[in-house]
Amino acid sequence: MKRVLVLGADGFIGRHIAFALRACGYDVLASARRPKRLARMGFDTLRADLNHSECADPAFWRPHLVGGVQVVNAAGLLSGRAVQMKKVHEDAPRAVYEAMDGGAGVLISAVGIDQAETQFAKTKRAGEGVAKAAGITILRPGLVMADTSYGGTSLARALSALPFITPLVGKGDQVFNPIQADDLAEAAAACLKKPPGVGPYDIGGPERVSQRDMLAAIRSWLGLSGARSLSVPIWLARVLGGVGDAMRLGPISRTAIAQMEAGVEAQEGAICQKLGLTPRGFHSFLAARPAGSQDLWHARLYLMRPALRLVLALMWLVSGLIGLTIPAFEFLPMIETTLPDQLLIAFARLGGIADLAIAAALLRGWQPRLIAGAQAAMVATYTLAFTLLAPALWLLPLGGLLKNLPILALIAVAAILEDER
Repeated sequence: MKRVLVLGADGFIGRHIAFALRACGYDVLASARRPKRLARMGFDTLRADLNHSECADPAFWRPHLVGGVQVVNAAGLLSGRAVQMKKVHEDAPRAVYEAMDGGAGVLISAVGIDQAETQFAKTKRAGEGVAKAAGITILRPGLVMADTSYGGTSLARALSALPFITPLVGKGDQVFNPIQADDLAEAAAACLKKPPGVGPYDIGGPERVSQRDMLAAIRSWLGLSGARSLSVPIWLARVLGGVGDAMRLGPISRTAIAQMEAGVEAQEGAICQKLGLTPRGFHSFLAARPAGSQDLWHARLYLMRPALRLVLALMWLVSGLIGLTIPAFEFLPMIETTLPDQLLIAFARLGGIADLAIAAALLRGWQPRLIAGAQAAMVATYTLAFTLLAPALWLLPLGGLLKNLPILALIAVAAILEDER
């Protein structure tokens, strides 16, 4: 079996490529920042955080590439700090290519980066330059879709599933020719087997659809009735993209909006002829299987993730402000205890500070799993403390402590939605 190292193997495209190569008989070494789930899926794994300086050293990769091990680089960041993007798109791949011992390689880049001036496009172009110098084949896919979804394709499903309306970026006439992830993986495998040259090569599906028609088709596939299209002005879409960047909402970003403005069309003819491949068209692979309940649930819940985060952030923000500003004479009479008043006041103020810190972390999207645990711990602590200090709060007519039970359930649901991999 030929061995192949897949960088970014835990990403949407990377997973499809890793599974496809394994199905073709390759011995896959799946590299990712958090590879535990890949290991549970049966892959030999390599933990590698491409942001870490050790990954920019060829010595880190060399032991894993001896004997002509091939490489597929599917690692990438759509948004993030410039230094992070440089490390992921340029520095770490350069080290990998330098460490290669004669094997062929493929870089999964992106279509439409030649003219764009986003940080994503700039570092992707630089990464392509690194790949060209190393003789690595460069594939530039357009919009990649699959039976599953992630990032931009999840957002497309979510917009398609909204009740009553389907939002469109601009007029909705931008052109897309999506490629199915399995077809892209087949192309990557063919490039490893018989390298077609450096490229770069666009690769997409043979069918062109507008943004409007694509979302309508997805809505129909989900079994939902038609909806009125709502054109979102470009300036407003850019503002929402900026909010998405600030909150780290993944596909809701300035980079994604810039791509949606221009459309995502790949001129696929040259590489498909060289490789002898015929990718499926959008409507063909969309209709290849029925939508299941998991597809509909995911589409409808996807935009609940930022909604829940905002609702919880508002709750912690208001709770924190109350804890810091409420006069002592308003809450001390509610608590029957022998503890000193000054200690109770200190607890209220410290609790307010902690609540505000949680609100800030939620708004920034910082460490979602950690913050979910912190929220649950805070709510449980408040509930236990006030149960001991003022048990009558459970009997208040508007809910009192009883409201903490659905809040805990809401935090649990939010944590589940934050875990996309």
